Amino acid sequence: MDNRRLLFAALLSMGVLLLWQYLVPPPEPQRPPLPAPASPAGPGAPAPGTAVTPEAAPAAAPAATAARDLPAEPVEAAAESRFVLENAELRAEFTNRGAQLVSLVVKGKTADSGEPLELVRPRPAPPYPFALLGADGAAAPFEAALYEPTRSATTGGEELVFRYRGALGASYKRFLLHGDGRLDFVVEADAGGFGLLVGPGLRAFTRADLDNRQKRRSAVWATAGEVEVLDARAAEETQRLAGGALEWIGLEDAYFLSVLVPEQGVAEARLEPQLLEPTEAPTAFSARPFPADGELGREDAKLPRDLRLVLTAANGRVAGTSYWGPKQYDRLAAMPWGLERTVQWGWLGVIARPMLRALQWIHAHLVANYGWSIVLLTTFLKIALLPLSISAFKSMRKMQKLNPRMQAIREKWRGKLRDKQGRFNPEAQRQMNEEIMGLYRQEGANPAGGCLPILVQLPIFFAFYTLLSTTVELWNAPWIGWIKDLSEHDPYFVLPILMGVSQVVQQRMTPPPPDPVQRKIIQAMPVVFTFFSLWFASGLVLYWLTNNLWSIVQQMLYNSFKDHHPEGAVPAPAKGGRKA
Repeated sequence: MDNRRLLFAALLSMGVLLLWQYLVPPPEPQRPPLPAPASPAGPGAPAPGTAVTPEAAPAAAPAATAARDLPAEPVEAAAESRFVLENAELRAEFTNRGAQLVSLVVKGKTADSGEPLELVRPRPAPPYPFALLGADGAAAPFEAALYEPTRSATTGGEELVFRYRGALGASYKRFLLHGDGRLDFVVEADAGGFGLLVGPGLRAFTRADLDNRQKRRSAVWATAGEVEVLDARAAEETQRLAGGALEWIGLEDAYFLSVLVPEQGVAEARLEPQLLEPTEAPTAFSARPFPADGELGREDAKLPRDLRLVLTAANGRVAGTSYWGPKQYDRLAAMPWGLERTVQWGWLGVIARPMLRALQWIHAHLVANYGWSIVLLTTFLKIALLPLSISAFKSMRKMQKLNPRMQAIREKWRGKLRDKQGRFNPEAQRQMNEEIMGLYRQEGANPAGGCLPILVQLPIFFAFYTLLSTTVELWNAPWIGWIKDLSEHDPYFVLPILMGVSQVVQQRMTPPPPDPVQRKIIQAMPVVFTFFSLWFASGLVLYWLTNNLWSIVQQMLYNSFKDHHPEGAVPAPAKGGRKA
């Protein structure tokens, strides 16, 4: 009966978490319109050669798709200039030299340095994202050309078109920035087999960040509904993916993503490992290919690595849409491509998803601080697990009462466990265990009952760990005082030490298990957890500390019951509503 009650309590507590998925359902995905390239001179659009000014151009309806958008007449700008597409989500800056994306700033987010969050990694020289590459992987001749830009406002968003025809050939690039942060692209060139560059890497990192194993960098793609990941630090040779089966592909880190969803024209995608050589700027690196034979010299082996992504055009044209921004689960899930699968929760997603929704709801409705939201969520979880804790307490009390009788059985069999030569007697061990188990059955005790709350909390603990290491809402989210980022470890180790002290206090208030091996393991747990938690995310340690403090309060209440009811029975209401 006790086992069934414990199982029911465990299932009930897990069900509370799962209910969040129904109480706060995600928005229904709505497929955004596919990119439709404008003709070189659609109705109301500025004519080629029109100077682009910061003022918004008059609205223009999207023109019908042309068979080829390459300019027919010579067109080239007189000088290099920068041009910006901007909305509430992003600020994308392009140069007309090669029509490349030189900067993409995510609004509302700041880097660890406090500067605006830049998703285009700084580099000492081109090529930049959306550059054209030749067959040898170097920048194509077009990337030295000065494209002529035109800007227009469409029903889908703000559009920027670059055209070039001259001695180097002909090329056309169109970018449309939507209000939700998507960036559509169409790229054409009369050199049919060009490659379209993304990367190398994503986001500005320092050398220390690149060497930090906690800050992963990888490529991610989906084919046939399956998502695959390639760690930048493990890649040593180019990986080639057939374009026909490719749903989407991109570069990511733990919190941000740049992903391309090709609609047409991709023959192949290549993921090329790169070695990053530092420059004078702390976050700028010069990238060069990984050696073809895979052999690295001593100095090269010390360099950080990353990946660059190249989409090979099938017939001189690549078109699609892209997403550059934070890996916000709800936002990605609202898109039609399954990009939420880049938030890698694994099998813990069944717990992490409702926990994330709970944190978001608490943050939106109760307290606008994710640190205090973690405290409140931990409190709610502790209340949900209260029936399980009470059952475990009763089980521990029974085991405590049975401890003298169990010790007597062990003493009775101690001299029979080994013969005169000191050899172990398995039959005596078996009979002793049977006698102890018979005592358990006779008294209705469960020796594992006291461990069940810990076993139930472990998946929650690991789900919290996964949540904090992948959820961008908690990235750079402060709590109080010295805790400036809940996704990073406590810089002064205050929370881990407090957590260890709370575990020691909780341990001394709890009856020790009768088994000496279990007792030694439990006594070592505060030291082990404190050591490991020194480098855990401070939000995770905050959860564990809050859980321990509530456990101490519970244990104080349990001990008061023990003082008033030595037999360990919790008083039940008598008939008439009065306690016995």
